[in-house]
Order: sequence, then structure tokens, then C-alpha cells
Amino acid sequence: MTIETLSTSRAYGGVQGVYRHQSTATGTPMTFSVFVPEHEPGERLPVVWYLSGLTCTHANVTDKGEYRGPCARHRLIFVAPDTSPRGEGVADDPSWDMGQGAGFYVDATQAPWMPHFRMRSYVEDELPALVAEHFPVDMARQAITGHSMGGHGALTVALRHPDRFRSCTAFAPIVAPGQVPWGEKALGGYLGPDRAAWRAHDAVALIEDGARLPDLLVDQGDADGFLAEQLRPELLAAACEAAGIPLTLRMQPGYDHSYNFISTFMADHIAWAAKRLG
Repeated sequence: MTIETLSTSRAYGGVQGVYRHQSTATGTPMTFSVFVPEHEPGERLPVVWYLSGLTCTHANVTDKGEYRGPCARHRLIFVAPDTSPRGEGVADDPSWDMGQGAGFYVDATQAPWMPHFRMRSYVEDELPALVAEHFPVDMARQAITGHSMGGHGALTVALRHPDRFRSCTAFAPIVAPGQVPWGEKALGGYLGPDRAAWRAHDAVALIEDGARLPDLLVDQGDADGFLAEQLRPELLAAACEAAGIPLTLRMQPGYDHSYNFISTFMADHIAWAAKRLG
């Protein structure tokens, strides 16, 4: 698998790069960013995967996430993919919460999305194999995190692969897409009307169906305009309590849904991952 280097720059002693490749999962070019801290030749480092939210690309967290300093201190690689396939010939929707920029980390089974919207396969299989081939990643030590729609992605990917990830955290995640308007629209559109098929893409449903993680960290701003209708962290708290999953849910006073919120607590999430990655 080949990659094209779009840019590299020095940061905190390491290298921040942006790369592109032709994806077999989506059938489109896909762009992603990777920060690699300073390291010894031949050394392999743990990795943190970051999944972005609605309307975002790799660039949002790369430009505004403030992860490079903490990753350099803890010596963690940080990988940020795009949120969906893009380009001419890729299905889209006039609304901002469906289509390009809103892939929801699922493999679509419905027209017109099915040919390209295969973000589950991309983030679970293709991109990890690509990154392992081209970067000094220790794939035995992986963590995952994400924001909003990407928080939904991080939780569901980790719950489906508990042996792969030693750490899972999220910023303002959509915890129960099967019970909120964003998720009902997206899962119905991509996967069809059978709600049983949605459960593999719903963190609360996965926990109810027996999926488990050692622990979780979730930060949520209490001034987030999407809190009551779309995010509903109390559903995750109830599911974790019933399943015996230790959940650290931090309601952050005065914080909204923006990257100012994410960047404020990013160092905590990197430290949480570092402690579990060793």
C-alpha cells in the first residue's frame, strides 16, 4: 500500500505529517494526518486514533486539537483520519449531518451510500494496516478517542474490539444514536429501517448486548447546545452502571461543543491513554 506525503513539519521534536492514499474500502482518495514523536531508530511507539465529528476532516483536530505537546511528552503517535469519503461521484446530501463529512463510521448497506461509505472497514481495517506499514507503530498498544460523531465511532469501535484497544475515551460523544435524531437519520439512511442492524453501531446498545471495556473516560460540556437532544450521556452512564463498566463522566461547567472544549481537555485524554498503554 502506497501513500503520498502532502506535507510535513517539525513539532515538539517530532514530525507532523498529512498523507493521502487510494482507499480500497471507500474507492476514493483518503487523507489523514499522523504525528510521530521523536524516537530512536527502529523503536516502535504506542498509537492513539482520533475520530472527528460531523462536518470535520483530519484538519480540524490537526490544526486545533493541541495534542502534539502531550503526545511528545508521553511518546505516543497520533493518527487522525477523515470522517467520510469525498469527491466527485460520491453520494452526498444537502444537509450537513448526512453524506460527505458525516459518515458515522459505518459500512453503508443502502443506496446511494453503499459504494463508498465504508468508514467502519476503513478505520477498523484498512487504515490501521496502512499506518502499521509506513509508521513506527506498536500495534499491540493502541488507544482510541473521538469527538461527537467521532466519539460515537471511538466507543463503538472499542466495544467491538476490546482486545485491540487498551484505552478508550471520548469528547461529547453521541452515545446512543438509535435514540437521538442525528443517529436515527444517519443509521436509517446508511443501514436501512431494521433497527436491529443499528445495534452494532450504538454504544449503549452494544453494552446492553454484552460488550465490555475495562473503563471509559468521557468529557462533556454542560453548556453544549447538543447535550439534551443529541448526546445524552446519562444513557451511557446508566448502561455502564448496569454492566459494571467503570465510567469517568466529567461534566465540564461552561464548556460547549467546540474545539476550545476539546483542546482544553486533550492533555487529560492523552495522559489517560498513556497510563494504559505503558
